[in-house]
Amino acid sequence: MAHYDLIIIGSGPAGRAAAIQAGKLKRKVLVVDRKDRLGGVSVHTGTIPSKTLRETVLNLSGYRERSFYGRSYRVKDNIDAGDLKARLHMTLDHEVDVLEHQFNRNHVDTLLGMAKFVGPNEIEVATEAGDTSRITGDKFLIATGTKTYRPDYVPFNGRTVVDSDEFLEMSEIPRSLVVVGAGVIGVEYATMFSALDVTVTLIEPRDSFLDFIDSALISDFTHQIKENGVDLRLGSAITQIEDAGKHVEVSLENGRHVRADMLLFAAGRMGATDKLGLEVVGLKTDHRGRLEVDRKSYQTKVPHIYAAGDVIGHPSLASTSLQQGRVAGCHALDTPTLGESPWFPYGIYSVPEISTCGMSEEEMQEREIPYEIGVARFRETSRGQIMGLEHGMLKMLVSLKTRRVLGVQIVGEGATELIHIAQAVLNLKGTVDYFVKNTFNYPTLAEAYKIAGLDAFNRMPIPDEFKVKKKP
Repeated sequence: MAHYDLIIIGSGPAGRAAAIQAGKLKRKVLVVDRKDRLGGVSVHTGTIPSKTLRETVLNLSGYRERSFYGRSYRVKDNIDAGDLKARLHMTLDHEVDVLEHQFNRNHVDTLLGMAKFVGPNEIEVATEAGDTSRITGDKFLIATGTKTYRPDYVPFNGRTVVDSDEFLEMSEIPRSLVVVGAGVIGVEYATMFSALDVTVTLIEPRDSFLDFIDSALISDFTHQIKENGVDLRLGSAITQIEDAGKHVEVSLENGRHVRADMLLFAAGRMGATDKLGLEVVGLKTDHRGRLEVDRKSYQTKVPHIYAAGDVIGHPSLASTSLQQGRVAGCHALDTPTLGESPWFPYGIYSVPEISTCGMSEEEMQEREIPYEIGVARFRETSRGQIMGLEHGMLKMLVSLKTRRVLGVQIVGEGATELIHIAQAVLNLKGTVDYFVKNTFNYPTLAEAYKIAGLDAFNRMPIPDEFKVKKKP
């Protein structure tokens, strides 16, 4: 029976980072995952596909150039599902190829199949061919990620009523689309297909959406997506979803009906832990199948079993999962390592993009931190004018007491790239003075930091060293 120092179940961002780290430490490591899933949800149905799809949509539709050439401008007149999938499959094949190469280079063993615990230090792996093999390990990392939440009242058929995994396999682009759930996934797909001029209705039972984002940004974002044609229905609970053959009928609590060619159900995800046999090792999950861990070491309640990535819940980002996997791998193999930075960015790849780092205005108020705001609009920058940006803004929150920058929120083109400047300043405990003194390339969107910094600086009390000395 084969024995390993570390056995990793799942090969998404967390599993991949832990495996490569263990390989670099010259330990014997095994990654177990399904044949069609090397790379995990992130590569096959999550992060990479949705971002590739977004890029394809924006390029083929000519969306970015419409402010110059008019709303009817197209790069390709008749865009079909095949156009969207072509780039998708190329990207996915490349990602899997890179991953396999990384594993080979770092001497990471892989085994394709479904794993479950049969003892504290032993797993059984069932392959597609029907064979089973048993393997023992000193330490284990559960990095199985999440799967789509599929409630009974939704008549999924893989054609007109789909979840976010099935959505990518559509045979044709629908003329109208209902998206249920205004979380990150729902918002990304809704705005993406609205850019393709699909009639999109976004339904959210709650009265608000993306609550972790600053409300000023959400109001700007809401204005933009409505302008782009998304019909946003907040506070609308669904009473019935009816599969009517060639279309879908949705009945809402307020008595209204929505009809569409396709319905995408994107209201939440569940931890993919139900088939792992966790009861054998004495581990329990919460109501959404997620595991509880110590957030510094990523150990579960069973010391030799670790968990990282989306399976442990918040923040459920590919970026944080990579970091968690590396830290968990080091801790499991008794190797000291650098911890995680206190501030990490959130990126939502909608149309337009949203990205934040640090505190929101609501958090500042809750904590009773006295603050000032600096705002910059992309249309005020020369680069924004060159790109034809009519919308987009950067908001900076600065402590009045310490002058430290405590939060930055961006909505608009390039937000997910621009946010890293804020992240560096936040983690290095920088002040608003940095942005006032700093010189940015011209013309760039990054200049928005200077504009927002000056905006905040000019509203704040003048520091003593800058006060004009009165002559006696």
